[in-house]
Amino acid sequence: MSLQLPINLELAVPVELGGQRLDRVAAELFDEYSRASLATWIQQGDLTVDGLTVKPKTRVIGGEVLRLSTIVLPREDWQTGQDVPFEVVFEDESMLVVAKPVGVVVHPGAGNPDGTLVNGLLRHREDLSLLPRAGLIHRLDKDTSGLLLVATTLQSQQALTRALAARQIERRYLAITEGVLISGRDIASPIGRDPRNRTRQKVRADGRDALTRVRLRQRYRAHCLIEAELATGRTHQIRVHLASVGHPLVGDRRYGARGRLPPAADPALVECLQAFTRQALHAYQLALPHPVTAEKMAFESPIPADMSELIDHLKRDRALDESG
Repeated sequence: MSLQLPINLELAVPVELGGQRLDRVAAELFDEYSRASLATWIQQGDLTVDGLTVKPKTRVIGGEVLRLSTIVLPREDWQTGQDVPFEVVFEDESMLVVAKPVGVVVHPGAGNPDGTLVNGLLRHREDLSLLPRAGLIHRLDKDTSGLLLVATTLQSQQALTRALAARQIERRYLAITEGVLISGRDIASPIGRDPRNRTRQKVRADGRDALTRVRLRQRYRAHCLIEAELATGRTHQIRVHLASVGHPLVGDRRYGARGRLPPAADPALVECLQAFTRQALHAYQLALPHPVTAEKMAFESPIPADMSELIDHLKRDRALDESG
């Protein structure tokens, strides 16, 4: 018998999305699912508007309640607990905050049927198998480290999903970029799939709205340490946005990193940069209202050893250059 995975989610349409087609709004609010799946669920009546079955092209006005209630047959293993490394930062009866190490895939998918963070979470708490997507509220790329939020009850999952859609959950990252930024900036460029390479995203006029707030932490001779805050949560958003303004993340070959070096760079820095083969990105801060008490909570994850080592080499290289 095939494993059936129930999905039961409910979200209100933000006023600012009023006037748009239902299928576009659904893709905005339920962005973990494909547009094709969402369109099918709308047509089948599995995704309703205020309890009514309507067409995908129906315009919403804002304030309606979208309810998604369906069952999917996953090809991957979302049920088996396995020994997968991660750190529990916070846990209570309603939610988990965990720190994901570099190299761990968040959830089962193509090419990664198991051995993921989800499988590790299921070993930690078997009851997560009863929740859609094992309680995941958002995601991180395989080679991005840092904080992830997980719901442990259906009620808290719905509350946290609503909070994420309403931009009440703050997610901040530390990253090291190629090139020297003059100052911080907000990057508001729509993002969509690259039609020439389905594993990449790109800035494109017909993409989905995306906003990244970039703040400069430290300049080095040919690199910067920046803080990036997500106002939206598109796939590869920070990586795509920084690359689009000419400052790809160190190690991010997929989005244009070229292994840039300062002139006459310190040999130790050269070696460190050449060995840095993942995007230099770490989800270091997470702040949110508790899904039950609404108490404001904040969490922080220390920068991982590889990024910390690279920052030390960048500082030393700058100091050597300034000393002549």
